[in-house]
Amino acid sequence: MPDSLTRRDAGKSLMTALAAGTALPAATKQPLGFQLYTIRTVLPDHARQALERVAKIGYKQIESMRAFNPVVLPLCKEFGIQAVSGHYDTPLVTGNYDAWKSDSPPAGYTWEKAVDEAAAAGVKYMVIAYLMPAERGSLDTFRRYADRFNKAGEATRKAGMQLCYHHHAFEFGPKEGSRPIDVFLERFDPKLVKFEMDVFWVSVAGHDAVDLLPKWKGRVALMHLKDKAPGLKTHYMEELSPNAFREVGLGVLDFSKILAAARAAGVEHYFVEQDEMAEDPVDSLAYSYQTLEKLGF
Repeated sequence: MPDSLTRRDAGKSLMTALAAGTALPAATKQPLGFQLYTIRTVLPDHARQALERVAKIGYKQIESMRAFNPVVLPLCKEFGIQAVSGHYDTPLVTGNYDAWKSDSPPAGYTWEKAVDEAAAAGVKYMVIAYLMPAERGSLDTFRRYADRFNKAGEATRKAGMQLCYHHHAFEFGPKEGSRPIDVFLERFDPKLVKFEMDVFWVSVAGHDAVDLLPKWKGRVALMHLKDKAPGLKTHYMEELSPNAFREVGLGVLDFSKILAAARAAGVEHYFVEQDEMAEDPVDSLAYSYQTLEKLGF
């Protein structure tokens, strides 16, 4: 990895910055959320402790994951964290259960059941977060997916929620003279399916969220915030070194400009997410929180 700062050095920088700081801020100006995936490694044995620590940092919202909801959502209620959004199983919408194998939802579990559970939990946004490499196919495949997303979005909207699609970098890669992201932009009904923009993956794909947000105005409801290491070349697949991922403020993205563009484009909720981290995942969330607080979030 041609980074000027290795992941280990980034971890040292993170811990030094946390140690040098005073008390954690009481709260950002607006509610800030985190994606549960960030603390996935500590959930099996330390869910209560981790969520209590995250709440003490100042995070007020969570984007959960369907499989963890029975354990996580009661704890969030206890610690004053609002479950605003949730990631749900892709096959419930696409029907591609074979591509997901052991990660498929329970037998007999349907999108309608997921919608009912999300509504009962007070979730406002249901998100489909990933398409497996084995199910990506041709542009016609993505057109069929778009139609299925629209249909799923009808049920979500009827229940008083919004369906969103979280992109990675592969959607921006050239395919048959176009790109999957262009198919989705063209075929998603803007009222039924909005986007969850991930500023890291936008940058990995060779774009700048500051430039894309005005073009996608009104279509980006949610945003994932994480930083990117220096020196990364444009890349459309997910096979990145852990070195690529950085806490907000430890990479090269200009979050001051990104946040200003996001506000102008109508982004409604923001979630810090860290795919990979060098240290304690809750400390990782703490550093990103402090950075965003300093930026006036």
